[in-house]
Amino acid sequence: MTVKIQVYSDYVCPFCFLAEGPLEQAVQGKDVEVEWMPFELRPSPTEPLDPWNDPPKLRMFEQSIAPYAQRMGIDMKLPRVSPHPYTHLAFEGYQYAKEHGKGNEYNHRLFRAFFQEEQNIGDPDVLAKLAGEIGLDAAEYREALETRKYKEAHQQALNHAYREAGITAVPTFFIGNKVLRGVANRETLEQVIAEELAGQAGKAAEGLSCTVDGECD
Repeated sequence: MTVKIQVYSDYVCPFCFLAEGPLEQAVQGKDVEVEWMPFELRPSPTEPLDPWNDPPKLRMFEQSIAPYAQRMGIDMKLPRVSPHPYTHLAFEGYQYAKEHGKGNEYNHRLFRAFFQEEQNIGDPDVLAKLAGEIGLDAAEYREALETRKYKEAHQQALNHAYREAGITAVPTFFIGNKVLRGVANRETLEQVIAEELAGQAGKAAEGLSCTVDGECD
C-alpha cells in the first residue's frame, strides 16, 4: 500500500524550509508518494512581513529560528529580500512545474533560492531562471506567469487548503490518515509512515510552525 503524504507549505516560511530535509530522509526506500501543497501565509493585499525592519521578528529569527537551523545542520539565512515577496506567482509556477513532472524539484529549488541564496522569488525573471535550472523550459514558464495561465489552478489549491483541509499553520503534513503540524524530525516521520503502512493508529504531533498571523514558533 502506497502512503500518500501531502505537505502544506509556503516558500517564505522558514520552518517549511527546515521541514524538507527530515522528510526527504524519512521517505527514502519507502512506498510513499509526496505532494507539496500550496498555502499562502500572507496573500496579497495583506501586508507582507518585513523582518529586517521589525525588531521582534528579527529577534525571533536570530534567537529561535537560526539556532534551530544550526542544530539541524542546515545553512539558512534571513533573506535581505525584505519585505518578503508575495508567493502567488511562485505557486502559479509550481502548477506549471507539477504539470511537467518537476513539482518537488521546483519546491526544493525555490526554498534554497530564498533561504540560502537570498533571491527574490517574487520576481518573474528570477523564477524563470530558477525554473530553467531544474530543466524546465524557462521561456514557456515565463509566458505562463505573464498570461496567468495557472492562476485559477492555484486559487483552487488555496481554497482547498483554507476551506477543505482547514490549514491555519505551516508546515502541516497529512500522512495517510494522520496529521502532523510543524517541523517533525526524521524519527517521528518514519514512525508515522510505518504506522500508516501497517494500518496502525497513532497520535498526531505538533512542532514548530508559522501561522497566518505572522508568528513562527
